[in-house]
Formats: sequence, C-alpha cells, structure tokens
Amino acid sequence: MSRSVEIGSVPSAVTADDVGLAVRLAVGVLGDAPPHGWDARAGSLEWDCWETVEHLANDLVYYAVQLGPQSPPLDTHVPFALRRKRPDGPAYFLLAERDAGPAGLVQVLEACGALLAAMVRTTPPHVRAHHAAGVSDPEGFAAMGVVETLVHTHDVAEGLGLDWTPPAALCSRALARLFPQAPQGADPWLTLLWATGRAELPGHPRLTTWRWTSTPRSRS
Repeated sequence: MSRSVEIGSVPSAVTADDVGLAVRLAVGVLGDAPPHGWDARAGSLEWDCWETVEHLANDLVYYAVQLGPQSPPLDTHVPFALRRKRPDGPAYFLLAERDAGPAGLVQVLEACGALLAAMVRTTPPHVRAHHAAGVSDPEGFAAMGVVETLVHTHDVAEGLGLDWTPPAALCSRALARLFPQAPQGADPWLTLLWATGRAELPGHPRLTTWRWTSTPRSRS
C-alpha cells in the first residue's frame, strides 16, 4: 500500500470563484437532465435525486450563514431549525417548490451557490465560524461547498445516467484544503471520490467512513 502524503506543500487557496465554478458546472449538467427520473436513487446514497439536490442547496446556504453574524459562534452552528420530510431523508431548512419542476430545483441550487460565493468573497479571511469537523475560515467553507457540489452532483448524475467529470485543478484544490493526507499520484477527481467514500483507488479500498478536516491551513 502506498504512503499517504500531503498534496503539495503550499496548495492554491480555494476561493469564491471556485464555488461559483463548481455550482455553474453542476447547474450545466443537471439543467440538461431529462424532466423524469428525479425520484431515482442518487448513486450510492439512500436519497433520491431530487432530495439530494435539495440537500446540496441546503448545505451551500448552511455554510454561507455560518459566516453571517458579526461574531459567528464557535461552539455550535447558527441555530436555523432543521426538519425532515421522511425519517431517512436529509435534514433541511429550505425546500424547492415541487411544482416548479427540475428546472426550478436547479435554479434554487444556483441561487444558493451564489449566496455562498458572495459570503466567501466578502468575509474577511481572519473570521472563524463553527463546523463539526473543526472551526473554519471562509476558505474552508468555500472548499466544503465545492466538495459538496462536486460529489453530490456525481451522486445525482449516476442516478440520472449523466456524464460528470469536474476539472482536475478544482478537485486538487479542494483535496488539499480538506483532505491534506489523501494519497497522491492518482487522478484528483477519483481521489476526491475515494476520500468521500465513493470509489476505490489502487492500494486503497473504498472507505466506509470518512471525514474532512475543516480547520484553517497555514500557507507560510
């Protein structure tokens, strides 16, 4: 088995532009999906494609609002109330209007991504806010938004029978920020799928549990 090493000594920062790019690419592929089949299972998840996109939209807004208060809490999240439509479904605090169809759902995703990008772009880099995987900074929330977007679009693309391969450079930046000990040498997209429990890598079996590290990185 190969040794896991840090991906680059001084990796490029994940930015608001990366959030915008990830969401724009996701909207592009999902916007071309057929109007039927959104109740199909999303890849290896227990959720269907519709609720997986709703979950993604909620994630993006959730990350945005953590940065919103003048003094963000460091010991818990900003207390939006969460609900579930069904016991095994994702938690949410916003929903897409079902009558608006997949086009409306994708528009909700696009809008939520824009909110996160705007918050990352306008929040000073010294700001810290709570996350369960470690108190994070605007770059960390940007990276989490990028990873959520890339891997959940993968899940939905599998469920809808769509092709989806995001840019390697974008995957590399997200890996370096959230998974600094991920194995080197393989395709960054496949490595990101491995790091999030969705694929195997040579010498590295598929993970049954995984967790990123959202604490800030030193770039000195």
